[in-house]
Amino acid sequence: MSIDLSGADWFKSSRSSGGKECVEVAFLGRGHVGVRDSKNPTGPALVFTPGEWDAFTTCVIDGKLNRN
Repeated sequence: MSIDLSGADWFKSSRSSGGKECVEVAFLGRGHVGVRDSKNPTGPALVFTPGEWDAFTTCVIDGKLNRN
């Protein structure tokens, strides 16, 4: 599947320190979510389906991605 990212509205977390060491997120059509490295905005981006994004954010919220 190919999704056009040229018109995506990318944003950083409101908790971002404003530096360039962040990821940016864009809500795309059909519920997809794009994620890219803020240091390389013209580089590759990951695109998640709605189900994949929900699973990822649930794991983050539940603390299941901690390295401890």
